[in-house]
Amino acid sequence: MFFYYIIALLIIALDQWTKWLIVKNMEIGESFKVIEDFLYITSHRNRGAAWGILQGQMWFFYVITIIVIIGIVYYMAKFAKGKGLLGVSLGLMLGGAIGNFIDRVFRKEVVDFVNTYIFGYDFPIFNVADSSLVVGVALLMIQMFREERQAKEKSHGEKGTHHS
Repeated sequence: MFFYYIIALLIIALDQWTKWLIVKNMEIGESFKVIEDFLYITSHRNRGAAWGILQGQMWFFYVITIIVIIGIVYYMAKFAKGKGLLGVSLGLMLGGAIGNFIDRVFRKEVVDFVNTYIFGYDFPIFNVADSSLVVGVALLMIQMFREERQAKEKSHGEKGTHHS
């Protein structure tokens, strides 16, 4: 279980380091091409949530994030032992939540910089913490589907036909 907290710490460190590099070396709005028409590094700030919703609602984000962090730590302690995929997903979500929380507390805004164009769509600019949250949620969904399938297989096995 300690390993899952290490994942969270690594995500927090990578997230904060990359944000520091952006703040230190780029002006807001400055951008440079990594892969033309696909990936750019663009210095951006967000005072809201995903896609810029709920701009300036910092107290809301503080409260929600603290509740989420407590919930994740609880689930890690209660359910992740022996379930690697669940633990990794919760570790990724914990690191992502704390990474953006640090920005909101100390900067009063979140530093975003990964700017992608997917099939011509200019996807909202994001950061390492956001990526970690998305991957964590995706892995959690996979874990939930796996558990549901295992439960169905187990119940079908118990209800199977009995030949004497």
